[in-house]
Amino acid sequence: MEERRIAMKNIKLTRMEAAVEKALIKGEYHAAAKSEFDNIARAIERRKKNAVLNIRVNSEDLSHIKLKAKRLGVPYQTFISEIIHHFAG
Repeated sequence: MEERRIAMKNIKLTRMEAAVEKALIKGEYHAAAKSEFDNIARAIERRKKNAVLNIRVNSEDLSHIKLKAKRLGVPYQTFISEIIHHFAG
């Protein structure tokens, strides 16, 4: 496989982005089947945030949610959104 480099401005990549770039260059990724691609696209669409919600919660509950989100490595608002998505579905 011929390796092609596109001239780009110097962009600082995160470790994860650099790993993805390296894997792409090595050809480690493959095209997804149409059905798999469609399933992924639907999952992404279902998780788009297009509404704003302001609620009052107990500060201790919020502290626990923030702690759990931190352990999972996600922002707490994303964690709350995923909880709502799970129970709304």
